[in-house]
Amino acid sequence: MIKIYTDTEFITAKNRRIIFPLLFELCYLKNVNLLKEYNLVDSIDESDIIIVPVDIGFLIKNKQLHYLKQFITNGKLQNKVIWAYSGGDFGKTIQDDIYLFRLGGFNSKMNDKTNILPSFIHDPYEKFIQKEFVVLEKESIPSIGFVGNANGSLKSLFKEFVVYLYVIGLNIKNNFYSDYQSFYPSGYKRYRLLKKIGADSRVKSDFVFRKKHSRASLDTFQIKTATIEFYQNMYQNPYVFCLRGLGNFSVRFYETLAMGRIPVVVDTDIRLPFHNSINWEKHCVFVEEENFVNQLLDFHLKIPKQDFILMQENNRKLFLNVLSRESYFVEWLKKKSDK
Repeated sequence: MIKIYTDTEFITAKNRRIIFPLLFELCYLKNVNLLKEYNLVDSIDESDIIIVPVDIGFLIKNKQLHYLKQFITNGKLQNKVIWAYSGGDFGKTIQDDIYLFRLGGFNSKMNDKTNILPSFIHDPYEKFIQKEFVVLEKESIPSIGFVGNANGSLKSLFKEFVVYLYVIGLNIKNNFYSDYQSFYPSGYKRYRLLKKIGADSRVKSDFVFRKKHSRASLDTFQIKTATIEFYQNMYQNPYVFCLRGLGNFSVRFYETLAMGRIPVVVDTDIRLPFHNSINWEKHCVFVEEENFVNQLLDFHLKIPKQDFILMQENNRKLFLNVLSRESYFVEWLKKKSDK
């Protein structure tokens, strides 16, 4: 049993969205399985780990940087392991020698104690498409799917730039609560690259382009229909196109694993969860923008039929046993204890 100390004054209804994800499970959802592994205690003295209670970006925005630094200092004075959470698309790098959990960022710029959190999603087979997981057999031509925001117009590119400037402006206004990232027009890039892939007869492409994100301007029924279409596309295709969004990570990547399919990841210097212990090349295909199709074809040609099936099965297991909302923090303890 791991004993955790945190500042419980932050555990309030209004802070549900910014709380450290493990504390959300323990304090709001009362997750029975995680409560077997972690126990909240009342003082730093009796703890094994101390956790900064909320997103560090929230503290910085609200001029509580002194509180954050003092919290970390108090933990270090007592030689405690310290965890902190950085939310949002960009995340925030802090230089203290602590374990930082964030959604994305650039692998080359992060230290070894920076941990990537998966996007905690519902099991799509239970929540959305009501089907049993089945593997797809290897065919002679690779079949790749995609449903989502991809717009190649100059108007769309301009809109993406305006959104980017707005985010940068908020960052400057709010005490630089997140890291700086250069402009990356993901919707525009997706469209251009997907069109190029679709024109290549060496692959079978199954693409549905949406000019807006699925929830924009849709009612509840339309959202449900769009979500089912999204996962049905994955169900029908063994490979799924995955490219980062505003931040340097892809939610679709985790949705693909949950479906037991193979993500084809445009590598933009990303870091993935458990980067030191999971061999991600056994779970996805990493490609470059300029050489996407050739690298996918090379992978598909070389992988044996049985390994193709096994990869899909292992991806489904990886989601259920390692990357789900409940399993991630249990697995984190296991991997640290193995070292």
